[in-house]
Amino acid sequence: MILSLAAAAAMSSGSGSSLNSSSPLDPFDSSTSWSLSEDPSNSSSEPVVRTLTPDLQPATTAVVVQEVSPWDIALCVTGTLISCENALVIAVLFYTPTLRAPMFILIGSLAVADLLAGLGLILNFVFTYLVDSSVEFVTLLSVGLLISAFSASVLNILAITVDRYLSLYNALTYHTERTVTFTYVMVVFIWVSCLTLGLLPALGWNCLRDESTCSICRPVTKNNAVALAVTFLLVFALMMQLYLQICKIAFRHAQQIAVQHQFVAISTTKGVSTLSAILCAFGVCWLPFAMYSIVADSSYPVIYTYATVLPATCCSVINPIIYAFRNPDIQKSLWMACCGCVPSNLSLRPRTSSDV
Repeated sequence: MILSLAAAAAMSSGSGSSLNSSSPLDPFDSSTSWSLSEDPSNSSSEPVVRTLTPDLQPATTAVVVQEVSPWDIALCVTGTLISCENALVIAVLFYTPTLRAPMFILIGSLAVADLLAGLGLILNFVFTYLVDSSVEFVTLLSVGLLISAFSASVLNILAITVDRYLSLYNALTYHTERTVTFTYVMVVFIWVSCLTLGLLPALGWNCLRDESTCSICRPVTKNNAVALAVTFLLVFALMMQLYLQICKIAFRHAQQIAVQHQFVAISTTKGVSTLSAILCAFGVCWLPFAMYSIVADSSYPVIYTYATVLPATCCSVINPIIYAFRNPDIQKSLWMACCGCVPSNLSLRPRTSSDV
């Protein structure tokens, strides 16, 4: 429970001003109490004159208590977990000079996006319960950060999928300077686009002046929310198509290597299962929120919004596990940082972005 100090101060000042006013006292007002008093100047033997005077006591100040929603607590805890996980990934990539391949550049960009998303969830909780959320700047800052961060997270996942496809489709020319340049161009394009999306509410694309146009995520307008949801569906469809092509190329490679047919068949089957798990996790997290953003608006019950937003934020929790902690090179760096050694059962071969 968080006390509203501003409301308490306002009521206190209001009581003080009413006591200093010159309006006559209402004897029938229940808030005014009366007591008998004697005139101290009367020291003679005359009958004591008793007067009825009011006891002016300030009224008790009511304290406004704001109840904290369990959903907001869950989002704040999720944001804290997201921030810790992705901060660890960024630290490992930053302090390991050998992790500079295009794959690790994209993993680092994804970790930065998810880190900002986690911090955005924490700031949203702080702005809601500890700061006056009626201030437009606070609302626009919180929403802009969340839009930029989660949009960058989704687009970085798409970029990793594109990188995996190119590493198989152009296997002979993948490890070149041209690929590194293309990776940096993708990362710059992603962040410029997402920062622009985050600035749109602050540039006037919001519903603060017309609440009837609000989406399920105030102050984003309904039209903007639908556009973002449709864009996500297109991204998801493109990812499915790319992963389908990756599976086709992997099976083709398996058929071409007859000597290692059994080994490759097992490896390819495992890779397809991993790809299916990645797509299913991504879809389960984001599809409910995207579909609900299209059909719903601000008049719908807020519990439905929370029920779809929370799974979407959980995607940033599992991203480090899928794309970073499963990587043998990152695992070796973590073991070296924590224990100073590498387990013997950990694969020592370098991992390429075609691995899944």
